[in-house]
Amino acid sequence: MSSLPSSPAAAASQPATVMQILFSVAFVHLLNDCVQAVLPAIYPLLKDEFALSFTQIGLITLTFQCTASLLQPWIGLYTDKRPIPFLLPAGMCITLLGVALLSTAGSFAMLLLAAGMIGVGSSTFHPEASRVARLASGGRFGFAQSLFQVGGNLGSAFGPLLAAAIIVGSGQGRIAWLMVLVLLAVAVLIGVSRWYAGHLKKATGKIAVHAGPGLSRGRVLWALTVLALLVFSKYIYMASLSSYYTFYLIEKFDVSVEAAQGYLFLFLAAVAAGTFAGGPIGDRIGRKRVIWFSILGAAPFTLALPYVDLFWTAVLSVVIGLVMSSAFSAIVVFAQELVPGKVGMIAGLFFGLMFGISGIGAALMGAIADSTGIEYVYRIASFLPLLGILAVLLPRMETARR
Repeated sequence: MSSLPSSPAAAASQPATVMQILFSVAFVHLLNDCVQAVLPAIYPLLKDEFALSFTQIGLITLTFQCTASLLQPWIGLYTDKRPIPFLLPAGMCITLLGVALLSTAGSFAMLLLAAGMIGVGSSTFHPEASRVARLASGGRFGFAQSLFQVGGNLGSAFGPLLAAAIIVGSGQGRIAWLMVLVLLAVAVLIGVSRWYAGHLKKATGKIAVHAGPGLSRGRVLWALTVLALLVFSKYIYMASLSSYYTFYLIEKFDVSVEAAQGYLFLFLAAVAAGTFAGGPIGDRIGRKRVIWFSILGAAPFTLALPYVDLFWTAVLSVVIGLVMSSAFSAIVVFAQELVPGKVGMIAGLFFGLMFGISGIGAALMGAIADSTGIEYVYRIASFLPLLGILAVLLPRMETARR
């Protein structure tokens, strides 16, 4: 028997999607990730002002990504049992302090501390905001996760443009203007937290029954391991693009910093579009198909990228961004369906895994770039999407529920 509603009345009984809340958390995700995306976008400026090596740049990314990743599963696990609605604006205040420090840092150690504080703010935001998006989804989990995630992708796309407009060429002190965005995020999250707190009060005493996947514990753990390996292949490659794409274009094609930022924006905008499409498509055709296509399907384009001219580099980057980005929302919702009742922990685990893998990948790629050149990095990374073949090992959730 199917687990789907057996009648229109049953489907209509699902709570309506609270679009205002969904758009609010997506908007704050945009602001949060826009601020974060400024950090790699100003690497050329920091490299010149502080005489940094590629390895040191990789360590800045590693510091941010690790603080943004290690805390997330624990925060999600804790708030699964004891929700803290006002943790959202509180965490954003830590990001505010990190941005203030980044604009005034006078040493490499202070840069690392600032990056770490921004990462801590991120680690408190993502699992709780993902939970709020699911609560407001009305059962459209893939759509809600994609809308939430696309806010972050748009922020990542606008970050380099913002950096080029107000920071690059003007000096480190202009970074302080980002505090305006963070303060706006705090204000919006106060309203979201009030809705979240009210939702929890209404839900007191009610018991939510979650339909499990009907799989043994071993099969669930195996499926989560496969999903983690797919995240590994996806985000090691994405780290090579997001952290070093501007350097790659400048070194190989001799473009200006401003032009390189424009190409980076095209890639990140394509990532946002692919992310938004992935969730709703997964709701309709199944998340496993989306995961399979989005990672393995990018392999022909990543393999070709290191050997083409500037025009085709831009075209292939856009295609890669569209295809690869459609996977993450499907992966998160797939994992949440594998472990029902642990929404925050799973969101924190996979967002944290994404950040952690990206940080480790950025540091490794930086060390390789220092020793062999930035172009060699893209030749090595181009094979990673071939790991998408592992998606064939994932269970069919529709069959498992029968």
